[in-house]
Amino acid sequence: MSNPILNNNRFSAGEYVLEGEPMTIQGTISKIFMLFACLAAGAAISLYFLFTNPSLATVAMFGGSIIGFILVLVTCFNVSIAKYTAAPYAFCEGLLLGGFSAFFDAAYKGIVLQAILATFMVLFVMLMLYKAKLITYTEKFRAVLLTGILSIGGIYLIQIVAMLFGRSIPAIFDNGPVGILFSFVVIVFAALSLIQDFNFIEESSNRMLPKDYEWFGAMGLMITLVWLYMEILRLLAKLNSRR
Repeated sequence: MSNPILNNNRFSAGEYVLEGEPMTIQGTISKIFMLFACLAAGAAISLYFLFTNPSLATVAMFGGSIIGFILVLVTCFNVSIAKYTAAPYAFCEGLLLGGFSAFFDAAYKGIVLQAILATFMVLFVMLMLYKAKLITYTEKFRAVLLTGILSIGGIYLIQIVAMLFGRSIPAIFDNGPVGILFSFVVIVFAALSLIQDFNFIEESSNRMLPKDYEWFGAMGLMITLVWLYMEILRLLAKLNSRR
């Protein structure tokens, strides 16, 4: 799933006027840790349901994914409510990821830990590349990134519709070379999305935007990390299924 916060509103920060305490990078980092705590709580509850009442776990997973998606859409149109929607979004994503991860770990032991470590490794590497200015955020970068993400989103949408009719896009979602290559490409775009998130947080802080933007920036980064984790988990599952 791509980051739905990737839209023109996100890059119109210069149009806002500071009122009150400004946004800071440190403040945004603290919000990110809060969101991780909410996500972990949701995942723990989902796992508890999975072992005690599987049917309830299924409801929690689907309910969490739907509510989380709605919260993201609502926040896209009103940045100021991010302080109210970010934590519930992270909790709902936790409900989804708890069951989602358990399913994959049951099939391939240890795969979830590998995916978590890989996600944070990618986060660290991309942050270092951004800080060292080896990858810079430009209008061309944004255009290429947006085109790639929309294309990936279109493919997933077609796949969802096809599944409703008992069909599937050939090769792309299999564990063959084409499927593995597709997963790798998606992971690359998810990783590059982190550069956009870093740039937004840094630029918004430099412009001293209102403190509500800390929640908005933290939520945007969380969306990207969840997407990146899920795609890494899928890729590892494809690779393990070939053994």
